[in-house]
Amino acid sequence: MVFVKKYIGHLFFSNRFYAALGGVIVLYVLAFFVPPVLFIPQVAGYSLLLLSLADYIFLFILGKPPAAKRIMAERFSNGDDNKVQLQVANMMPFAIVMEIIDELPVQFQQRNWRLKERFKGREQKILSYTLRPSQRGVYDFGSVLLYTKTSLGLVVRRHPQETGMAVQVYPSYMQVRKYALLSQATVQNETGTRRMRRIGHSMEFEQIKEYVLGDDIRTINWKATARKASLMVNNYTDERSQQVYCIIDKGRLMKMPFNQLSLLDYAINSTLVLSSVCLQKQDRIGLITFDHKMGAMLAADRKPIQTANIQQLLYNEATAFLESDYEMLYMQVRSRVKQRSLMVLFTNFESLSGLRRQLPYLRSIAKHHLLLVVFFENTGLAELAALPANDVEQVYSKTIAGKFTYEKKLIVKELQQHGILSILTPPEKLTINAVNKYLELKARQAV
Repeated sequence: MVFVKKYIGHLFFSNRFYAALGGVIVLYVLAFFVPPVLFIPQVAGYSLLLLSLADYIFLFILGKPPAAKRIMAERFSNGDDNKVQLQVANMMPFAIVMEIIDELPVQFQQRNWRLKERFKGREQKILSYTLRPSQRGVYDFGSVLLYTKTSLGLVVRRHPQETGMAVQVYPSYMQVRKYALLSQATVQNETGTRRMRRIGHSMEFEQIKEYVLGDDIRTINWKATARKASLMVNNYTDERSQQVYCIIDKGRLMKMPFNQLSLLDYAINSTLVLSSVCLQKQDRIGLITFDHKMGAMLAADRKPIQTANIQQLLYNEATAFLESDYEMLYMQVRSRVKQRSLMVLFTNFESLSGLRRQLPYLRSIAKHHLLLVVFFENTGLAELAALPANDVEQVYSKTIAGKFTYEKKLIVKELQQHGILSILTPPEKLTINAVNKYLELKARQAV
């Protein structure tokens, strides 16, 4: 069985072989009507047989099998182009043509992926391509299949490379790197060129200084006074570290896809970037997810590992097919988040009536925290509303699209009337708009 598998199981004939065989058959048919030319198809048939045998000997007996290795990161970034490399080496001393098939994970639904390359004797190449996953989870790669043939191109040999591996697709950590310098670029816009310090009585200690007339005697540091033999007082500054919570709605409306990514994935990617920017600004960042029941909850912290903790929590989050329970969300926020914080709520409202059902709970949250509601513009409807109408059906479609587009703007005004901040954004611009709004609130010390 091993012999059969090695020398016959991986044997294939190329299109060139079948074309030549078809030509020989045609010549035999013609020779049936013209017997004197029978020697021509006989010579052609024997020549094809000998050439195929020689080709087989070069590929299966004289040649060494090629080698291939897949090189890629241990994890992929969701919604981004991830680079994959194939290191392929021709181990034979003569030139060959190689067709390479990489068995991609089933999530990509690509069944015709292949590369065709010509290799010189003993040549090695690194071939690159990119993959853009559209959902989080585990992606299983199969084998790399190498189909080789010589310059004759009559016989093809298959060389399966057992390079199967699994890679985990995480929320878009590439966006974190992309926007890493964004907050640094806005420092001058936030603070100006003159640094101003305000002295207060928060819990953030600044320094110990000598007592001067007017200092609060309650801040006297008696230990430092004993060492210096003069009155020393503790000096405090206004606490600069604020709490920011990203709240992600996992209800059915977040299942809507745009450019192959769901709204939930856009919100998750944006949360990851926003958490990184908040940590750079020395703010404490936390996470809450919910649908018809409470999901993950991570207390606000500013440790460097907080971004990795958020990424790990968001790895397996998925949308539900039920309405989200905002009353439960308010009760959880009220009981578990005691300090006034910036609440960035990633959700979606498709109608004004849908907002008004949840508005009492949003107003209750806004009484105790600074609430920022981030929801999505339906770019497909906006494009449809902008198209010219040429018949009655198009007029109807354009009118309905315009109605829903206008209703999104009414939702923004409704939130503003109740003192709730909001962002209406296309999905692809969610991250940059959310980060800019946070930096704006930070600059005017609203957080």
